[in-house]
Amino acid sequence: MYKFSVLLVLLCATCNLALAITDGLLPNGNFEYGPKASEINGTLVKSSKAIPNWEISGYVEYIKSGSKQGDMLLVVPEGAYAVRLGNEASIKQRIKVIRGKFYSITFSAARTCAQEEKLNVSVSRGKSKPSDWEILPIQTMYSSNGWDSYSRGFLADDSQVDILIHNPGMEEDPACGPLIDSIALKLLYPPRRTGKNLLKNGNFEEGPYVLPNTSWGVLIPPHIQDAHSPLPGWKIESLKAVKYVDSAHFSVPEGKRGIELVAGKESAITQEVFTTPGRFYDLSFSVGDAKNYCEGSLVVEAFAGRQTLKVPYESKGAGGFKRANLRFRAVSKRTRVMFYSTYYTMTSDHSGALCGPVVDDCKLTSVRRKPGHS
Repeated sequence: MYKFSVLLVLLCATCNLALAITDGLLPNGNFEYGPKASEINGTLVKSSKAIPNWEISGYVEYIKSGSKQGDMLLVVPEGAYAVRLGNEASIKQRIKVIRGKFYSITFSAARTCAQEEKLNVSVSRGKSKPSDWEILPIQTMYSSNGWDSYSRGFLADDSQVDILIHNPGMEEDPACGPLIDSIALKLLYPPRRTGKNLLKNGNFEEGPYVLPNTSWGVLIPPHIQDAHSPLPGWKIESLKAVKYVDSAHFSVPEGKRGIELVAGKESAITQEVFTTPGRFYDLSFSVGDAKNYCEGSLVVEAFAGRQTLKVPYESKGAGGFKRANLRFRAVSKRTRVMFYSTYYTMTSDHSGALCGPVVDDCKLTSVRRKPGHS
């Protein structure tokens, strides 16, 4: 009887843990289940809980793919439905998580008729703590079809959190807001440094959830710090986003994930590592193109210590990469490693989509002997 009770407790604990781990869409995260006919007026949702699994506030519309707004055709990237958030409107869902674990949120958004659109993304951090807002500018579109996927990270310090997306817009037309679709969650496992690589997550394999039915990657917004980064180990220290790309839709030098620097010098990633002053180190990495029609002369600039290396890559937009190495001497106990693209580049398919070189397989190792010694 005692053994049976212990087994039952373990099974219950395992079930609770399994329910808390969600890698993929949130319940009704693609909004395919919509309001009843009595709870909607045209496209306007009338009840706060009319959309299954969600609580809404303000002017929220339930949009079917192919609908028109004036001369604008509203296209939904996944499935047949999405929601549109008008002025001060929001959608919210409470989810179960594992306390103390890191997560990333991924969602898709598209501008409609507003010019200065932004989104507030909030994750509540316990019943006694206020929401932690993060403002994501979505004025710049990076894909060719008008939709982009965005990510943000958070540390769960409660067993349940509220995920909320809010449009703070003040447009004259209350319906002039962004479309939202495909909201997903991923449990992150922050990697550690090893003797073979002093950089954490140097191959970028750990990162935000990539929506399988989209082909435009996931944007990691600017000014994201390491503690809450959806790209563990790295900071996005730039004015523009970087793009997280996967091998299912792009060419990636190593493994299944990489980073595309899509906005010139305004799109940078950095990481700070512990070093020994006076010791030499090698920073090696791959530079290539994502096989997304990003053609021409691409250049990645790498910084470490007081050294800089420019790595040119002549891209035909068909995939490929080259290796590069920067040897430097550490001048302090902490060394900042940075990568960014020298130039702004657009794809050659005349879509106007921003693109850039891909950085991957970054390794930082200590040089055991002095340069020139065998």
